[in-house]
Amino acid sequence: MSKSSLGREGENRAVAALEAAGMGIIARNVRSKTGEIDIVARDGETIVFVEVKAWSVYGFDALEHSINRKKQRRIIETAKYFLASHREYSNMAVRFDIVFIGPEAITHLASAFMDGVW
Repeated sequence: MSKSSLGREGENRAVAALEAAGMGIIARNVRSKTGEIDIVARDGETIVFVEVKAWSVYGFDALEHSINRKKQRRIIETAKYFLASHREYSNMAVRFDIVFIGPEAITHLASAFMDGVW
């Protein structure tokens, strides 16, 4: 399976898992000049920006290296862009999650990282 196919399949599985957990999907693959957010969802009165990592080889412990501070900053800046463009969500609480699609399981890390602004 190609890297893009694996990523797309991982995002589809993540969406299904988030919806099964009661979250509503607002958008997918949000792009700005600073980066991309895989999934934007709503969890009650919280808007959730979700990074999906789908790996068939690496383990869960490799997340720390793939979602480093630079990557977090890019996601946070893209989230700010999204909120500026979609004012209807601007008064909601904000959360940054990671969904790890591993070879045997899906792991959802709620509040995986934060920005001091919110």
